[in-house]
Amino acid sequence: MRRHVLPWRTTSPREEQIRFIGEWQEGRLNFTWLCRKYGISRKTGYKRVHRFREHGWRGLEDPSRAPRHHPNQTAESTVELLLDARRTNPAWGPKKLLPWLQERNPDLQHWPAPSTVAQMLKRAGLAKSRRPNRRSAPWRTTVSSDHPNDVWTVDFKGWFRTQDGQRCDPLSLLDSASRYLLVCSNLPKPTGPYVKDSLEDAFRQFGLPLALRSDNGTPFASNTLGGLSKLTVWCIKLGVLPQRIRPGHPEENGSHERFHRTLKAETAHPPQSTWDKQQQVFAAFKDHYNQERPHEALGQRTPSSQYHRSDRSFPSTIPEIDYNPSYEVR
Repeated sequence: MRRHVLPWRTTSPREEQIRFIGEWQEGRLNFTWLCRKYGISRKTGYKRVHRFREHGWRGLEDPSRAPRHHPNQTAESTVELLLDARRTNPAWGPKKLLPWLQERNPDLQHWPAPSTVAQMLKRAGLAKSRRPNRRSAPWRTTVSSDHPNDVWTVDFKGWFRTQDGQRCDPLSLLDSASRYLLVCSNLPKPTGPYVKDSLEDAFRQFGLPLALRSDNGTPFASNTLGGLSKLTVWCIKLGVLPQRIRPGHPEENGSHERFHRTLKAETAHPPQSTWDKQQQVFAAFKDHYNQERPHEALGQRTPSSQYHRSDRSFPSTIPEIDYNPSYEVR
């Protein structure tokens, strides 16, 4: 009974190929049986012989199975554009970087997918691992925010100190539909008169919204009957409906809460040396946020491309409201 010789498995691939070529040169076995001995097909055997004839013993080293040409490989110039954009905007992810660069480089036709960009940033040490965000509950409002100037949202980011020890209380005012940043400024104090001045400036510049959404803290609310503060009454006189989120539910103003994380990351880490310089950073951020920064909720368009001024102008005179004598307004 004819016995089949098992292939040689205890040597390295290159050593096995050297043995194969050695036995092929000796000619003791016909080519079919020689290939069977080494557990390869005749086609593979002929390839080994061809490489040996072309390149000698060096030709027996297995060439890389990776393709020599990568048709989908991102051009180095495009990679550099992406990395430079990330360094300029360290808080932006792939979904913001790509449309921002595509708009500024219309001649470039081939762009990598966001997942590929994420890997590029990671390899370059420009990506940080992030904990997954918890889903926020949907807003419950009496006025929809489908169009610009339907609902504006207002809030304080939370105070911090500049490097010289001065307290900063940043007030931000956003249009809910377009994400347009209407106000982003330091206030001397987080009190009603200063907030009213900021709101009045915005009302005069952009017109009046239908509603103003806020939390239940001062100066937007009070502990009087109905929770009306002087600031709230002033808004009502102007025809701006106050909307309050439920106490202990900041997720009902979720878009503004997420904005504050962006504001903190890009303007207050680290704080500026003085109060005035911090305000300059806020002003530059406001312009960049509205004019340059793509927004995922807007289909990667900028807030300025989606916002327009309200048709309701700030009135020349503010009508008075007659109250029941039992009501107390603070």
